[in-house]
Amino acid sequence: MSNLRVTVWNEFRHEKSHEAVQKVYPNGIHNTLADGLREHGLTNVRTATLDEPENGLSEAVLAETDVLLWWGHMAHREVADETVDRVQARVLEGMGLVVLHSGHHSKIFRRLMGTSCSLRWREAGENERVWIVSPGHPIAEGLDPYIDIPEEEMYGEHFDIPAPDELVMVSWFKGGEVFRSGCCFYRGHGKIFYFRPGHETHPTYFHPGVRQVIANGTRWAAPTRSFAFTYGGGKTPNIKEPLEALG
Repeated sequence: MSNLRVTVWNEFRHEKSHEAVQKVYPNGIHNTLADGLREHGLTNVRTATLDEPENGLSEAVLAETDVLLWWGHMAHREVADETVDRVQARVLEGMGLVVLHSGHHSKIFRRLMGTSCSLRWREAGENERVWIVSPGHPIAEGLDPYIDIPEEEMYGEHFDIPAPDELVMVSWFKGGEVFRSGCCFYRGHGKIFYFRPGHETHPTYFHPGVRQVIANGTRWAAPTRSFAFTYGGGKTPNIKEPLEALG
């Protein structure tokens, strides 16, 4: 599946304004993620950032994207609602979405989940162990029983999301907290994978195990629907249309 078309989206703000982040990700988190995907054989990878026209996610870009990776943190509110509409429509049509770390509070993830997606957190730079709880799942392929990350931000339960359709990973932190850190969801014809690690001041996206998970998750989220599907009287629904228009 090396010809899978992947777009890595990053708001690209921390790297421009925080020296500590610049030292870890001098080329931007998006380029580090893209390099990790290429390392695992996914060669058709492009990047997009918040300050590009149409937030880097125009109709044309999304039409040429099979899986979209999303990293955001400090500028969630600056993502245009029109961009969120476009991404949501594509996910419902079958585009995969991989949401990373603080992307849990992005407009698009919250809309697709229908909840606040809030959680407990602590910036302590402590040890995280990401335990595989579904070893037969495709996202767990090639992994050890757990991934040991020397330093990370803590996320803890309760994580206000719907019960995942598939739970692949659970994290433990040195403070005793646990967190559902690898969650799969199905929305419309699309698949969504949320993966927790990735605080901007830690070199998490260089970690071999983390890169393996993200590559596996990208492949898992790839579209699988191979035929056109319509509803009601043969009309394909638009997410903005009133329900009564669909019969």
